[in-house]
Amino acid sequence: MSAANLTPPRVAVRLAYAGLIPFVMGAVLAWLLPPPDGASADLDEHTYALLGLSAYAAVVLAFLGAVHWGRALQAAEARAFPYGWAVVPALLGAVGTVMPAYAGLVLQGLGLLACYGVDRHHYPSWGAQAWLTLRFRCTAVASLCCFLAAAAT
Repeated sequence: MSAANLTPPRVAVRLAYAGLIPFVMGAVLAWLLPPPDGASADLDEHTYALLGLSAYAAVVLAFLGAVHWGRALQAAEARAFPYGWAVVPALLGAVGTVMPAYAGLVLQGLGLLACYGVDRHHYPSWGAQAWLTLRFRCTAVASLCCFLAAAAT
């Protein structure tokens, strides 16, 4: 059986879906917790939920970029693209965490979509196209959660 026909291991699928829990919870909390009234300088529950979601999105973005770095190392890749691309998602994630949530979460959601687009192009050449359905589902949920949470600000 070629690598192209291998489906993701069950444990990977379960962990990928479990990794969506912080995205979903962040989006739900962004809508359920009352936004700050503007009078207090203290961080409130709403803001903490948004910060948590943004921080988690940044970590996931860094992970998605690191996949390309690791793959390039494994293949002893000499081209600059995989190494250069590998740092872009982490940078997007970091910038998104220091922006106001209404903009930063949108940037991070777009970053997740961009990562999927790049992966969709590269996974087949790695023999990993069977992972693309899982990647699409996780990207759709995670980016939608970022966009919905941004709309709650």
